[in-house]
Amino acid sequence: MARASRSRRALARDASAVTAEAEGIVMARSHLAEARLEAEALCGDMPWLTTAQAEDVARHYVDRRIDLTRRMLQTTVRRADELRGEYEARYAELRGALLRRHVACASGLLACATGINAALWVFTR
Repeated sequence: MARASRSRRALARDASAVTAEAEGIVMARSHLAEARLEAEALCGDMPWLTTAQAEDVARHYVDRRIDLTRRMLQTTVRRADELRGEYEARYAELRGALLRRHVACASGLLACATGINAALWVFTR
């Protein structure tokens, strides 16, 4: 039973990874298509360029735009990793504090119960 549960979790992780990769590919192609459309629009605004010059400008524009997008995404991923680390550290801190409070409350209740038990034992003798 436990093996089947682990197997399903592994399949779910694999499916999630494949989905994320497919989403990344679709997003990358979308950015590339958008950059090409922008390059064509830019070259369309410069009718004096020859066909070769327009193609060269478009290629440079697309390359720079994709490079900019890549750097922006890398910065976003780096910041997300930093935030994840900060949130995980804070979560661990809060979890430890909550555990300490629960242990203190349980100890207090146990001490009270022991005291009440001792008092009842003394008074019933």
